Amino acid sequence: MKRIFLFAICSFLLTTTFVNAQTSTATGQISGKVLDEAKKAFPYATIGLLNAKDSTTVKGTLSKDNGEYEFKDLPKGNYLVSINVVGYKKVVKGPFEVNDLKKVHSVGQTQLSQDARELKGVEIVKQKPLVERQIDKTVLNVENSALATGNSALEILEKAPGVTVDQDGNISLRGKQGVTIMIDGKPTHLSAEQLANLLRSTEGSAIQSIELITNPSSKYDAAGNSGIINIKLKKNRNYGTNGSVFVGTGYGRYYKANSGFSLNNRTEKFNVFGNFDYGRNKRINELDIVRVNNTTSNQTFFNQTSDNIRERNNSNYKGGIDYFINDKNTLGLAFNGYNSNGDSGADVLTLIGSSPSVTDSSVVAKNLSDSKYTGITFNLNYKGTIDTLGQEISADVDFSRYNGNQLNDFDNLYLNNGGQPLKPAYLFRNGTPSVVKIWSGKVDYTYPLNKEMKLEMGLKSSLVTTDNNYQFSTFNHGNSQWENDVTRSNQFIYDENINAAYVNLNRKFKSTTVQLGLRAEQTNSKGNSITEQKIVNRHYFNLFPTVFVNQELSKNHDMGVSYTRRIDRPNYGSLNPFVYYVDLYSYQYGNPFLRPQYTNSFELSYSYKKTINATLGFSHTSDVITEVLLSDTVQKTIFISEQNLAQQDSYNLNVSSPLKIAKWWNSSNNLTVFYNKFKTPNLLDAPYESGRLAFNINTNQTITINPSTNFELSGNYQSKQVYGTLLIDPQYSIDMAISKNFMDKKINLKLAANDVFDLRKGRVTSALPSQNYVVSQKWESQVFRATITYRFGSSEIKGARQRSSSAEEEAKRVKSGG
Repeated sequence: MKRIFLFAICSFLLTTTFVNAQTSTATGQISGKVLDEAKKAFPYATIGLLNAKDSTTVKGTLSKDNGEYEFKDLPKGNYLVSINVVGYKKVVKGPFEVNDLKKVHSVGQTQLSQDARELKGVEIVKQKPLVERQIDKTVLNVENSALATGNSALEILEKAPGVTVDQDGNISLRGKQGVTIMIDGKPTHLSAEQLANLLRSTEGSAIQSIELITNPSSKYDAAGNSGIINIKLKKNRNYGTNGSVFVGTGYGRYYKANSGFSLNNRTEKFNVFGNFDYGRNKRINELDIVRVNNTTSNQTFFNQTSDNIRERNNSNYKGGIDYFINDKNTLGLAFNGYNSNGDSGADVLTLIGSSPSVTDSSVVAKNLSDSKYTGITFNLNYKGTIDTLGQEISADVDFSRYNGNQLNDFDNLYLNNGGQPLKPAYLFRNGTPSVVKIWSGKVDYTYPLNKEMKLEMGLKSSLVTTDNNYQFSTFNHGNSQWENDVTRSNQFIYDENINAAYVNLNRKFKSTTVQLGLRAEQTNSKGNSITEQKIVNRHYFNLFPTVFVNQELSKNHDMGVSYTRRIDRPNYGSLNPFVYYVDLYSYQYGNPFLRPQYTNSFELSYSYKKTINATLGFSHTSDVITEVLLSDTVQKTIFISEQNLAQQDSYNLNVSSPLKIAKWWNSSNNLTVFYNKFKTPNLLDAPYESGRLAFNINTNQTITINPSTNFELSGNYQSKQVYGTLLIDPQYSIDMAISKNFMDKKINLKLAANDVFDLRKGRVTSALPSQNYVVSQKWESQVFRATITYRFGSSEIKGARQRSSSAEEEAKRVKSGG
């Protein structure tokens, strides 16, 4: 299958080249270069391709870091090239006629001159620059830019400073993965693949601006340390219907399939939208655990191998309606949800002996699991514009419900060193039904004090209830019946209420911007282990200040400093005091006594021409929540639990930069060097301290074969690092893909290979000297995929005003089985 796929890529490449070479209706190309008044390259100039007949915009782009720009895949016709930059005189070049005799045109070098005109008695409102760095974020002002025409939201993101998009649509911000993507200030809660499809179907003409937020301000929940990309959609009055549909298939060790569609309809008063995605995934996970159980009297050696095959069906859906009361007020209702069900079977062999080369006994196990998870969220929202100065108010009310249940059966057969049964098989099973309900609401208000100062404030409240009923039973060979084990069964109910308020004050000076923020969060929680009659009550109040200072050193140089304080509360599932068995000798359990962790972060940032970004950061986390892998020498088992270590200190340096190697070869690269140090005064009755210098490298190479075909090659390397008590060996992989557009980019065909050389695997050892284990894991990472996407309808329709919840932080803490 691997040879077939590699042959298919080569055939696809050769066929595409041949077909394009033989096409009678050749496509055209227009290119040029922009210079400033000092005859230096001018990056990020707005370039528009116009129809020479009526000067309507055909397509838009930006000049590269070296000032160059180009328009490809142009049909026959007469074109003008418009170069427009705030503060400079507009330049129009042409016309250029693309025909069979003359396909390629060069505009040459265009030098801009500053616009010094003054209009007496008329107040000039300054147009926003395309790339605008604000105090706590970088903004790409897409509205009224030629960049918005002819490009999708995903294609515009690829041009945004500091943003990288790999061949699967995974988005990184300054090298940090796990970025929260918002649309109109609301998280999407979609997988990377579903999100990429949504952004591909969102036309650039529907976008007002894109906000890149590396350190969230006090306006956002204090939880989490990942960055945010917020896509703000325009409020226009173009009507009609558009959408997209896609279908994909893949193969690794087993077949995979996915498909979906999206639809948007806009009228004068209403906007109705929806999408649905379905995926079927079967994969294998190979797990080996070699360990030594040490006691004062003897040693016991365990060699455990496991092959777990899991098959899962997932579906995600979203829909809603916006009602435009008038130009200044909008009311919306939205819902989104998912369904996930699957089964797995694991064959486990555990060899037990008094030395590594001797097997005294063994356990042969067949472990089966069936699971089903569902979730749905309803959102009612309102947004009102009070005046033209920027005074706004918005409100959201949400309700979410998540249901889950997993049934596990464990069949363990004990054998002696001759392979004969030692005693009757040990059969046990458990069920983990759970219900999570989330109610939340928030109000945000913006008030401009004057042209240079803005005040933001808001309130939020959330109420969460979880009910988990863990049921454990064993098989009685005497009466051939299943019996409930009350010593291992337990019901756990968790209630949490968080009330928050924030205020942000932003002040602009001549070349300096300062933003001060303060968020207050009051938390009340109660964990009730009904069976064990244990109650954990917590009430705490926290203040989370934020400080941002940005200094514009010159036209091409910016520097900023920031300080933020944030919190991470335990996931709801981590608080459940249940024992979840992987097999007879390995398990994990929850910890109802987990405390939240607090992080103080400092960052110094530097940007050159809005493209090359470097950040130097330090963070200190107290009560850091960490997974700890330990041995139980009495039971001779190994288990995972989450515990609070005293502190973590993290130092990091991140550098990201795009690089144009050739006209047809673009490269995006990111380097992160970091040092993590963990320390706690008492772990296994002894002080613990560990730290290690590590680095991550990510690179993406895009090669343009012809105007409609691209080849991508990406690689990543993660060096050996320490996390908590775990030493993680290096991990690395190489991905590749080739894609081709048809019918003016309405149809896209893509062939991709993830981990093409099957290199990615995991190996973990302990940083604790008293723990002797090696955990090796190989998951199905080598997958070959083919996907075709079709976009239909008008490209001028405003996209759906996606609203998905004031319960962002709470929803992230729900552990689903999807």
